[in-house]
Amino acid sequence: MATLARRQKFPFPEIPEWFETFPARFGMPGMGDLYSVRIEEFMEEGRYVMRAELPGVSPENIDVVISEGVLTVKAERTEREVEKHRSEIRYGSMSRSVTLPPGADEEDVRADYTNGMLTVSVGLGHEKAQEKHIEVKHGA
Repeated sequence: MATLARRQKFPFPEIPEWFETFPARFGMPGMGDLYSVRIEEFMEEGRYVMRAELPGVSPENIDVVISEGVLTVKAERTEREVEKHRSEIRYGSMSRSVTLPPGADEEDVRADYTNGMLTVSVGLGHEKAQEKHIEVKHGA
C-alpha cells in the first residue's frame, strides 16, 4: 500500500487553530480558554441528531442542557500534570449551542457518549408549524 508524503509544510500552522477558536476570541471578557465544540447535525428516523467531537473528555465532565429551544453542550478536558515535550492538545472548557428545529420535543431527548463522540437526539413532534401570513400595515 502506497502512502502519500507531504511535499510542503503549511507555512502558518496556527491559522486553522485561530479560526477554530474565533468565536471565543471575540466573546465576552472572562471567557478564559473557552472554545467551540465541533458538531454535525442531521435528521434521522424522525429525530433531530447532533453529534459532537469530545475526545479525551470524561463523561462526568459533559453537560447537555436544553432550554427554550436551544441545545447546549458544555464540556471540560483536564490537563494531565506531567512534563511535556510538546502539547498540541487543547485543555479547558468548551461549549456549543444550537437552535433546535421547530417541533422539537424537549421531553424526548437521548444522549450517548461513545469513543469520544457525543450523540444527542431530540424527538420531533408531529405538529408542523402552519404557515402564517402577517398583514403588513402601511403608516400614513
